[in-house]
Amino acid sequence: MASSRVSPVQMKAWRSLLTAHAEIIERLGTELEADVDLPLSWYEVLLSLTEAEGEHLRMHELADSLLLSRSAATRFVDRMEKAGLVVRTSCPSDGRGTFVTLTAAGRETFGNAVPRHVQSISDHFARHLTDDESRQLTAVMERLASAVRDQD
Repeated sequence: MASSRVSPVQMKAWRSLLTAHAEIIERLGTELEADVDLPLSWYEVLLSLTEAEGEHLRMHELADSLLLSRSAATRFVDRMEKAGLVVRTSCPSDGRGTFVTLTAAGRETFGNAVPRHVQSISDHFARHLTDDESRQLTAVMERLASAVRDQD
């Protein structure tokens, strides 16, 4: 087992990561909701479905892509289905499985939200980093994510 000691420099890095994440996510969510009336969490659902082959995912795949529990994903999908952005259908090959599929309204809503969201990412994240810093940050974050996955 690795040492449980965390140096002051490492603790400062940890706190900085949490603070930056919280502040940026708060700002992105506020701007997206104010400008296109779409919660950031819903944007993430629409993004996952847009990137999926056929614009649909099984409920558990959607939950995994969002890093949510299945019950939390179900609550998101319930509200999004009522708003007409997604629809649930039974999986023909597995009666217990459920697909979540992007609707035309969901596709349009996502398309309208993308430019605003990308602008917010630029304003509050990307413009503060050089390409070199972005590559370094990506390498560190991917290494950390991989290390945690490998512990499972």
